[in-house]
Amino acid sequence: RHRLPSFSSTAFTDAAIRFIEDQGKHPSGAPFLACVSFTAPHDPRTPPEEYRSMYPPKKMPIPPNFLPEHPFDNGEMKIRDEKLAPWPRTPEVVKDHLGAYYAMISQLDTQVGRLLDALQKNGLSDNTIVIFTSDHGLAVGSHGLLGKQNLYEHSTRVPMVIRGVGITPGSSCTALVYLHDLVPTICDWAGIAAPAASEGASLIPALSGNIENWRTGIYSAYKSVQRALRVGRWKLIRYPAIDRTQLFDLVSDPHEMKDLSDDPEKAQILEKMLHRLKELRIQASDPLVKSPDSR
Repeated sequence: RHRLPSFSSTAFTDAAIRFIEDQGKHPSGAPFLACVSFTAPHDPRTPPEEYRSMYPPKKMPIPPNFLPEHPFDNGEMKIRDEKLAPWPRTPEVVKDHLGAYYAMISQLDTQVGRLLDALQKNGLSDNTIVIFTSDHGLAVGSHGLLGKQNLYEHSTRVPMVIRGVGITPGSSCTALVYLHDLVPTICDWAGIAAPAASEGASLIPALSGNIENWRTGIYSAYKSVQRALRVGRWKLIRYPAIDRTQLFDLVSDPHEMKDLSDDPEKAQILEKMLHRLKELRIQASDPLVKSPDSR
């Protein structure tokens, strides 16, 4: 068993900086790929005190979609993440969790800054593409949930910031992307073919503003209990095990608090979304398509 000499994010950054320094010593400037996988801000959330003190629980804002309890059983109400705080959730408990969560993110942000500084100091900044992203978000009080085991935006939508040659600083892209798009994107930059098993698409055209023929919807799945589809302003979440559907307008309701699935005026939109969801489930070989819940 090896004990890290410092907080995990700091230790991982120290190792990455040593790697960057080694790359900077190569006179040939050979290309390299480094994947720095931080574990923060995953629980247990135990940030260094200097960062924890930055976010006093009493001063933390409550999420706009805070609920004491989720309105129904989404299929994962008893998983470990949801047991980190008692039911019903209280503002005080959620504020405490958020304070620790924000503190770990700030500590992580400091380490990312150290990595960027190391690239600059070693003459690698101008020809290195940097991608900052995450595998998922967390509820931390939103919708009465704490963890990631749901398909609301707070858990499925992640940051993706890319810096490098050919990318206009400060620009943004509205294309709907998957994390697995990064594999063919990196291969494209490297001038090599993406692995045959890769299911994503290179982001290079989208980063250049060419999204005319880009995908129009994002399909998400969680185990056998949740499926989701996002197309434009509309978001559909389907719970096959309990035959329940949610429909949200992300423009007027970005925090997904007003379910429109029973609104007669949205019946046509709902039907189109369900049809498109089924198409994508078939494309993804979703085994639940063969179950009684075929939507």
